Amino acid sequence: MNLQKLLVPFLIWRLKHVSDTNFTLIMAGFVGLLAGLASVTLKTTVHLIEHLLQNNIEVTGFDYLWVFYPLIGILLTVIISKFIIKESTGHGISKVLYAISKRSSVIRKTRMYSNMLTSAITVGFGGSVGLEAPIVVTGSAIGSNLARLVHLDYKKRTLLIGCGSAGAISAIFNSPIAGVIFAVEVMLTDVTINKFIPILIASVCGQLVSLVLLGDDILFAFRLTDGFSASETPYYLLLGILCGGASLYFTKILTKVDEGVSKIKSVLVRALLGGMSLGLIILIFPSLYGEGYAMVIKLLNDAPSALFKHHILNDLFSSGHFLFLPLALMGVILLKPIATGLTIGSGGSGGIFAPSLYMGGLVGFFVGLVIQLIYPSAPINLSHFTLVGMCGVMSGVLHAPLTAIFLIAEITSGYMLFVPLMLVSAISYSTVTYFDKHSIYTRNLIRRGDIVVSDRDKMVLNKINLEKIIEKDLLTINPDATLDQLINLVKKSTRNIFPVVTETGELKGIITLDHIREIMFDESKRTSVLVSTLMTEVPAHVSSHDSMQIVMNKFEISQAWNLPVIDEGKYIGFLSKSRIFNTYRTHLIRQTKE
Repeated sequence: MNLQKLLVPFLIWRLKHVSDTNFTLIMAGFVGLLAGLASVTLKTTVHLIEHLLQNNIEVTGFDYLWVFYPLIGILLTVIISKFIIKESTGHGISKVLYAISKRSSVIRKTRMYSNMLTSAITVGFGGSVGLEAPIVVTGSAIGSNLARLVHLDYKKRTLLIGCGSAGAISAIFNSPIAGVIFAVEVMLTDVTINKFIPILIASVCGQLVSLVLLGDDILFAFRLTDGFSASETPYYLLLGILCGGASLYFTKILTKVDEGVSKIKSVLVRALLGGMSLGLIILIFPSLYGEGYAMVIKLLNDAPSALFKHHILNDLFSSGHFLFLPLALMGVILLKPIATGLTIGSGGSGGIFAPSLYMGGLVGFFVGLVIQLIYPSAPINLSHFTLVGMCGVMSGVLHAPLTAIFLIAEITSGYMLFVPLMLVSAISYSTVTYFDKHSIYTRNLIRRGDIVVSDRDKMVLNKINLEKIIEKDLLTINPDATLDQLINLVKKSTRNIFPVVTETGELKGIITLDHIREIMFDESKRTSVLVSTLMTEVPAHVSSHDSMQIVMNKFEISQAWNLPVIDEGKYIGFLSKSRIFNTYRTHLIRQTKE
């Protein structure tokens, strides 16, 4: 409140001297800087935790600490989320999309730090997830809350959410173009040139923060030396199809594991079982520990033995059996979505950005290796296949082909692989969308009707908050009441509908003036006729938790103009078509003006 008062003179000055367009650009840059700072802070914190834990292993010589660290991290995350922050963190991007669609782009203030804190612990202690989704949530929350602080409208709040996500991605990957495209492709659905420029500014500002504080410490210190040859096209076509299959496998298995673990009611039991299961998987394949970027770098530098460091399998690798490496890679690929699902489902905080890149790198390396074993003279560059595989699986999992293409192109500081990147990305994305039209971020939201990806009318209708338009001013009457009591109620009411409700709150039916018009002036029936004999059943009812699509379908099927709202068997109020259409008209006018 004090901060709001301090800002009043500034806001008045701003209205007089700074145009809305220029102010939006300034705010976009500021959001980008803060998002970049948050990204650097998170990345540095995680690397510090990892360094401390790894030094402990080197000092004690106890390699099996790798097994227990993820469990400790998940338990700490659950305790902080449940008892301190008191909110679920998870991977979070779905919550941001929900806020844009259903909460007028208002994101809780705690989101500006909660996902950073919990993901730093989860990933730092070896949880098999990434940092990108948490930092996107952080950047988006910064954008939303700064917009609210300076009293920006819904459209500008949404725009600054996109700016925050762009700045975050740009800083964490050192890839400003990918940051812009991610914001446009994943976070925002309606982008015009006046929105594009602020997002671009935010992305650049995010990268500048990263460059100033971290220098050239980019994610993959890899530079392309060889270009693409047309003779390699058939192999990349095969890679694209396999990346699509891998993306579909990753999404399905991750979802099933996450949902399966989440069914355990006790959060602590869930954390213990999930963390222990994750530890056992890491015991088999230590490369599943943490984000996995270090392992990808090893593959890019043709050092696959790093996958089996700190483990007995290292001895098998050293034996040099030519079939061991492909089989081991296959094992890691199959177990990666399980490890990620266990981390998220058991209460860990992180995203699927890094796991999809990691799995894609393994798929690319695996496909290239198998082709070389079968056809030694094939023009295969394993590093190229690793990079293109990362692009392919990321495209399929996130449903963001453009983001994947430009991300890989930027982090390798060259565009020599642009053709295979586009080819594999397109094939992978097409393969996945044939079986699953929606991304892992939006699938459940679309299923519940919380967001609409097309149809402008439905998008506007979906923004209506159902709970705010429930009419609760209708006077209720008991089914055992007499006609005389009902007539007395009619005298007081301004409505022509009277819900018949029991003492326990159960709706038995409704009475309208049309039902009693012929007998309401008959004195002989006033005390003898009961309400229960006059009421009629409602043709349908809705819940306050129903989506607007479900509500409108029920109106259409029932041909009713008013429907009761019932939650858990209790009468809440009524919804009317006229109220919905008036609210829809208000939203449409507001959106047009903005």
